[in-house]
Amino acid sequence: MTVTEPPLTRPDAPPSTPAGRSSRRLRSVLAAAGAGLVLPVLLVVGWHLLAASGRFSPAQLPAPLDVAAALGELAGRGELWQHIAISMQRVLLGFAAGAGAGLVLGGLVGLSVQVRAFLAPTVQAIRAVPSLAWVPLLLLWLGIGETPKITLVAIGVFFPVYTTIAAALEHVDPKLVEVGRAYGRSGLRLFLQVQLPAIAPPALSGLRLGLAQGWLFLVAAELIASSIGLGFLLIDSQNTGRTDILLLAIVLLALLGKLTDAVLGVGERALLRRWT
Repeated sequence: MTVTEPPLTRPDAPPSTPAGRSSRRLRSVLAAAGAGLVLPVLLVVGWHLLAASGRFSPAQLPAPLDVAAALGELAGRGELWQHIAISMQRVLLGFAAGAGAGLVLGGLVGLSVQVRAFLAPTVQAIRAVPSLAWVPLLLLWLGIGETPKITLVAIGVFFPVYTTIAAALEHVDPKLVEVGRAYGRSGLRLFLQVQLPAIAPPALSGLRLGLAQGWLFLVAAELIASSIGLGFLLIDSQNTGRTDILLLAIVLLALLGKLTDAVLGVGERALLRRWT
């Protein structure tokens, strides 16, 4: 008679239960976050050593502690949160407008050969216009309120979203579309149930690229007669010789850009789990 021995298991292995899987997932996320912090910490240490080396004056390169002191100064006066809040508002409103327009126009260009032939060359030409070139025109057309600033951010968001959506729809597998039609899908149902899930990964990546581009266009947007915002803080600190505040504005733009991208990334992973 053959005796089958039970499989060997590690005594310290966590049980294959939802709680065990959640624990492993948490450890994986924490390990990834720790690895992602290594380079920023090294950059701050290198920044401190370079500032302390005497090769640059404090006006040229303030130490990290001086930048932290500037953070406390602005926060103590109540200005910091106003700058952050108005810049976030401009980016989010511009992102909503630009991404919406990019999704609609990119969808039309990607789905229709005739629309593509009519619109795509002109849109690609306009895409080459630098962000600062829009500033005087938007001032002339829209004045000095919030509208031109949000519009410029929307322009920056529009092109990555439009390009990604149009290219993704143009390259959807025709066999997949044929299968959808064979199952009675057509028009809007075909788009929502077959084509949209097929382009979900590149479309969501395009949205994240558009958000990053929106933060890049924010500084140019806040050149338009602004008296508040991180872009204004960046330019005003340059004019007043406050390099510590200038570096603080750069760090805050980087952190807020990363934070909004991380939030969008959470939504991206949730949608991909649903559609793929």
